[in-house]
Amino acid sequence: MDNLATLFKEKNLKLTPQRYAIYKFLKSTKSHPSAEMIYEALRPDFPTMSLATVYKTVKTLIELGLVQELNVGEDNFRFDANVANHPHIVCTKCGRVDDIEDAVFEHLNSEVENYTNYKVNTHKLYFYGICPKCQGS
Repeated sequence: MDNLATLFKEKNLKLTPQRYAIYKFLKSTKSHPSAEMIYEALRPDFPTMSLATVYKTVKTLIELGLVQELNVGEDNFRFDANVANHPHIVCTKCGRVDDIEDAVFEHLNSEVENYTNYKVNTHKLYFYGICPKCQGS
């Protein structure tokens, strides 16, 4: 987290306790929370922090390349501190978002190039289904 302070300083940004807490929370979870979820999780420790602060902070973290924004459908935005390119799976019942670990889909870039005139740089891949918890209910 020392790199975080250095990065903020290099960009002439202030690393406030709220910004630090938001980043630390995102680094500590695999739940891909929304801004509202982050706000609710941190509110006990930061009762004066606003939801607007959360939105502004995640936007800053995205711009710094520390967090990625996931649009999992219908303008439902979630945030992930794992910025490596990796696929996600979304439960269409409860909205849960999970990483798909150890699956490699890099071959899709060349497959898409075979069907288009594009040179593919990157991709975001989402799968949709019913999570194990919702399957049981």
